[in-house]
Amino acid sequence: MKISTKGRYGLMLLVDLAIHGGESPISLKSIAERQGLSDHYLEQLIAPLRNAGFVRSVRGAYGGYVLARPATEVGVRDVILTLEGPLDIVDEDFDDGLSPLWDRLREAVDQVLQSVSLQDLVEMRQAGQGPYMFYI
Repeated sequence: MKISTKGRYGLMLLVDLAIHGGESPISLKSIAERQGLSDHYLEQLIAPLRNAGFVRSVRGAYGGYVLARPATEVGVRDVILTLEGPLDIVDEDFDDGLSPLWDRLREAVDQVLQSVSLQDLVEMRQAGQGPYMFYI
């Protein structure tokens, strides 16, 4: 299982909005500059995040994006599922006789992702706990 740049950059985008946004809209270009990411790539990520209700757009000369809900109400699991789709540990079509193990591993990953909110990531970032590190 690997979380791609879609999931990782999407979380970085939302953390940046949570830290720097508040009530004022933030442009994708300013997020891209702060995070060292491509603004063109962020443009591809913002549509599914907006459609899922994580962000809303503000039009106009000083427009951009703001969080649609408080950071405490945005679950990391929901963001990852929105951007990545279901997280598969192994290929379901292959029967190796170990499906109970893979099921337990999938449940453990799901529980970790479900237990973390966007606000938790903001606090980790502000406390200097590095990008994001979770151990299962």
